[in-house]
Amino acid sequence: MEAAGIIRKVAGPLVVAERMRSSNMYDVVRVSENRLIGEIIELRGDLASIQVYEETSGLTPGAPVESTGMPLSVELGPGLLKSIYDGIQRPLEAIKRVGGNRLARGVEAPSLNRETVWRFIPSAAAGDRVTGGDVIGVVQETDVVEHKIMIPPQVKGIIKSISEGDYTVDQTVAVVTGEDSDVNIALMQKWPVRRGRPYKTKLNPDVPLVTGQRVIDALFPVAKGGTAAVPGPFGSGKTVVQHQLAKWADVDIVVYIGCGERGNEMTDVLLEFPELKDPKSGKSLMERTVLIANTSDMPVAAREASVYTGITIAEYYRDMGYSVALMADSTSRWAEAMREMSGRLEEMPGEEGYPAYLGSRLAQFYERAGRVITLGTDEREGALSVIGAVSPSGGDISEPVTQATLRIVKVFWSLDSQLAYARHFPAINWLTSYSLYLDNMGGWFNSQVHSDWMKYRARIMLLLQEESELDEIVRLVGIDALSAPDRLKLEAARGIREDFLHQDAFHEVDTYTPLEKQYIMMGLALKYYDMASNALDDGADISNLVNIRAREAIGRVKYAEASETPELAEEIGRRLTQEIELIKAKQEAR
Repeated sequence: MEAAGIIRKVAGPLVVAERMRSSNMYDVVRVSENRLIGEIIELRGDLASIQVYEETSGLTPGAPVESTGMPLSVELGPGLLKSIYDGIQRPLEAIKRVGGNRLARGVEAPSLNRETVWRFIPSAAAGDRVTGGDVIGVVQETDVVEHKIMIPPQVKGIIKSISEGDYTVDQTVAVVTGEDSDVNIALMQKWPVRRGRPYKTKLNPDVPLVTGQRVIDALFPVAKGGTAAVPGPFGSGKTVVQHQLAKWADVDIVVYIGCGERGNEMTDVLLEFPELKDPKSGKSLMERTVLIANTSDMPVAAREASVYTGITIAEYYRDMGYSVALMADSTSRWAEAMREMSGRLEEMPGEEGYPAYLGSRLAQFYERAGRVITLGTDEREGALSVIGAVSPSGGDISEPVTQATLRIVKVFWSLDSQLAYARHFPAINWLTSYSLYLDNMGGWFNSQVHSDWMKYRARIMLLLQEESELDEIVRLVGIDALSAPDRLKLEAARGIREDFLHQDAFHEVDTYTPLEKQYIMMGLALKYYDMASNALDDGADISNLVNIRAREAIGRVKYAEASETPELAEEIGRRLTQEIELIKAKQEAR
């Protein structure tokens, strides 16, 4: 580390230093005697503009600035899972041990514990030829995740030595003879956060990420390796939707970034996740989770780093061949941090004061998602799905961050404050949401769940859209002005909303619904509509068809265990038939 310059100006999280001509963009620097960590974001001659990731109060011109000569990087290796980091991958537990409950400035703690010993079991042998991405052994990181030790992407050669044993993350477990020299391979590797980790091929997004949330899986599914945005006003349930996805999505690893959200929300996550049981393993959900906490009262500049830190960790597990879900809550706070830094740099502002490069920065982040064939000779398949919450001011989705995000992502789950106030959760508006992956994934649903899946989905969407149109008429002239078939459509759509789309995140059964059960529930809703429509054609009275008792049983199906659902659906189907036949018989008798 070399002394490089001195502070010339301090403006909040922005520090301008002089005598920095030998530095490079995005180099990490240490500012003042307190050794505050920062990153160079602009160079002009020998002046460097530095965004400091810690509180800058008390800094004065003339204080020293040291450059590390290295870009902001994360440590990747065993020990990431079950950890809680801040935005620049400092372990909060270790910082607490050093400085207590208050985050002290300038605290240095290694991201991965240097004292923990891991059992390394090699899967390669001396003399093997290896290239970047090849797995040379494994470490059992947690009870449910096997951590694969990989050759760093830029290394290739022949293994000179490798041995089984107990190692700390920075000890050499293998030596690879490269073209120029020997390379020591440790359990840990470092990677710059702003550079995406390489892969061999990106695959088509034609496999859904099953979440167990009915409105998502059935109507607006996201692909494995896909991107989704969840914009919505305050109180509409963004955080709960992301928690549900973190708990139940069909992934091996979860990376949760609390980027600029309120501290009490992040506290809920930190307290709740260790208590949650992973449905696959029965172990704690933390066994396969990395948490990055960068709350709204933490330094604003670290918000930008937190999203890059999180996605780099997620890419690392993707490279092992795992399916990874990254939750960013929320990208609006990240964009606000960019706006603040842009203003302090005196850059030309774009729309609503956001920097002109807002769209390209968001695109760089979301484009790192994907289902890929990884580097290495065994061609593992890994997936990284990115779900970003957006918090538009006043719920106005026409603002720049939401619009820039929607131009990039393929799935839009539009949270609606009116649905939230009506206690309809998840408050995802079925009329304004969309998924651009549907065409790619329709074949998967039809082949893996049921051949009628996409047909059922189309019919349900049509009923919900027709309900919206009929609601306008009802508000103008009243329900009595509607024809009997239209009244039946309204009732059928109400049943779909209340019995199928409404889901209780805190109910032990309703919190997660397998695809097979979702198909049965769709079928029951449509069966009622079809049978009632036929009865109407035969002269049955609409008021009787609306009030049949079997509809209550349809509503209770979501609280039944998945294993009981097929038999329950058959029983309800018989009751529907009996009651409707009885209504028709009474009508004929008159």
